[in-house]
Amino acid sequence: MTQRSAGDGETLAIRTTDLSRRFGDYLAVDRLDLRVRKGTVFGLLGPNGAGKSTTVKMLTTLLPPTSGRASVGGFDIVAQARAVRGCIGYVPQMLSADGALTGRENLRLSAALYAMNAAEAGARIVEALEFMGLAEFGDRLVKTYSGGMIRRLELAQAMLHRPAILFLDEPTIGLDPTARHSVWERLIELRDRFGVTILLTTYDMDEADALCSELAILHRGKVAVTGRPDELKASVGPEATLDDVFERYSGGAIEDSGSYTDVRKTRATVRRLG
Repeated sequence: MTQRSAGDGETLAIRTTDLSRRFGDYLAVDRLDLRVRKGTVFGLLGPNGAGKSTTVKMLTTLLPPTSGRASVGGFDIVAQARAVRGCIGYVPQMLSADGALTGRENLRLSAALYAMNAAEAGARIVEALEFMGLAEFGDRLVKTYSGGMIRRLELAQAMLHRPAILFLDEPTIGLDPTARHSVWERLIELRDRFGVTILLTTYDMDEADALCSELAILHRGKVAVTGRPDELKASVGPEATLDDVFERYSGGAIEDSGSYTDVRKTRATVRRLG
């Protein structure tokens, strides 16, 4: 049996200590210390280049750290990478659903990647489509889905193997307000009903305020501040919003529905621009 890393408390789902990542001379993440409690939604905020996506890629074992340590689900991200991958789900910015397949076919593909047997996969796919509000659309091609439906399908793919921890990189980017709130509702239910720990990156301060139990604002690869949304707003002023908090600690202000094609273009543009 794989042994869990020593030193991780029973209440922590994610822990990083002096976690750093360098690309040549560029230090993208600089000695990051994070503590994410089980069953919470934790937000990583920061401007472009702050290190958010790099941090997520390290925590999901897609990118090795240059130095420091991190554990996810009690497992070391380097020494126990396979165990980490077994306990997480990951929804990247980049479109992960195949538009040429139906929603059900996309989920079958995910089930095969998770090595599920046919009976287990069939039952979980039905459950996932129902939970995400996609039951009546499961046999339609994904290229006919709206942006919100695509995102809910991607969440279903990431949750099919019932991971304890879910990583989301800009989960509602490019979605209209109705679709965005629909995704929020599913995330809240995943936390409340199933106890899933969620770590997300976002530029949307309303999203951070609505979903996150705790936030960390990154600035130039470092943690500028952490805390609960209400604490952070109070630290800036009695009438402060999270936009004010972001501007205070990140060194700058924030600037930003559709079809399958729109979602693909939006995410590709965001990815290209960093």
